[in-house]
Amino acid sequence: MGTQEKEKHLKECTDSNDALQTWVFSVLGALVAIPVGIKRKSLGPLIFFDTIGTMLDIIIGVTQCEREHAELQMKLLQASQNATAFEPIATTNNAETDSLS
Repeated sequence: MGTQEKEKHLKECTDSNDALQTWVFSVLGALVAIPVGIKRKSLGPLIFFDTIGTMLDIIIGVTQCEREHAELQMKLLQASQNATAFEPIATTNNAETDSLS
């Protein structure tokens, strides 16, 4: 499989929001940042924790998409190997081998 096909699949995966379905760390970052920000009277913790949470969500989503893509490729490879294993071997009529028998 070429790198262009892999990039195309990953782009399709991220475009269909499969990679962006995770939101847990973004919410967790905000929930941690709000009390810390109130205590420090600053928006810095909100920016820091929410940014870290968003990055983790994106990384996890892309990793999940890559894993699903690899599993799909393995299934396709196994299916093609199984299909070729059961193909009958074609016999050819060769004049040299026919004359020997």
